Amino acid sequence: MIASVIDSSLQRAAGSLFGLAYGDALGRPTEFLTVAEIVDRYGPAGPRELSGDPVLVTDDTQMALAVGWALHDAPAWTPEAVEPLLRRRFLDWAVSPDNNRAPGMTCLRACAELGRGLRWQEATVAGSKGCGANMRVTPVGLLDVDLDTLAGLAQLQAGLTHGHPTGLAASELTAYAVRLLREGAALAELPGLLTDRAREQRRTYRADWLGDLWQRPGGQSPADFIARGWDECRSALDRLTAALARPDDGGDPCRHTGDGWVAEEALATALYCAIRHADDPVGALARGATTAGDSDSIAALAGAFVGAAAGMPAWPADWATRIEYADQLAALATPQRSGD
Repeated sequence: MIASVIDSSLQRAAGSLFGLAYGDALGRPTEFLTVAEIVDRYGPAGPRELSGDPVLVTDDTQMALAVGWALHDAPAWTPEAVEPLLRRRFLDWAVSPDNNRAPGMTCLRACAELGRGLRWQEATVAGSKGCGANMRVTPVGLLDVDLDTLAGLAQLQAGLTHGHPTGLAASELTAYAVRLLREGAALAELPGLLTDRAREQRRTYRADWLGDLWQRPGGQSPADFIARGWDECRSALDRLTAALARPDDGGDPCRHTGDGWVAEEALATALYCAIRHADDPVGALARGATTAGDSDSIAALAGAFVGAAAGMPAWPADWATRIEYADQLAALATPQRSGD
């Protein structure tokens, strides 16, 4: 029985990481196309086949790997141990010759400041809540940690580049969603569970992880600063709940929950795709890739969610031999414990 539980956990972790990369790859060529152009190229079901060998991904997967390796190498999951490793991995990504996949300007700007040696609270782009904060957080959701540590790690990795409170809150919710699914929650339960979490955490500012970040935008108090982020995430989850209560029209999910360029919309729209296509994992990726918004990030997060729920059997077996960075994804799929 114990071996079966462990095997299931490994399958879900691998399914989540590979699912993120698969969604990223399917959404890469559609990111800047209209829905009409995507349908004209791939048909009404959207892209369902990976193209290339290797199949290329974007900065979404590259930065998720950076977070994953920083966590893997950390001697302890504390802010003091993890922050310098995240900084190093992000800076290595910023100067890598493979960083040629339309990287986000917020990440590049923040990395330039981190490279000057500034404290991360000063280097971050304080006004940005772009989805770069949560497109890369999936590895946090795969850790065997308590919820306070999960929250701190998720917000810290976001904060190094995206200092807006909504980026922090959406990153925590994304990691928490992966955690819930890996532990057996149903996809359909997530909107309610995440809304509960947003309500409970509304005025919880994690000073031990974030330091004085709240002062950057001139906030009146730490609690007021973080509450804005949780409130915006709850609004996005409310839109998601309302959209799921209506019949699925099969169209662009961004019309219901936002284009996904910002963190709370990427979370909500990816969840919409995952929940609508819970029984068709590849369909969830295709739906996320067939949008007028940030298709690669939406599809990547949808893949992380569906993969965490269904495990590696959700995906065509031959995809794992063709996806870029397959060896790293496989290596990081083993759930880590602090001190391993």
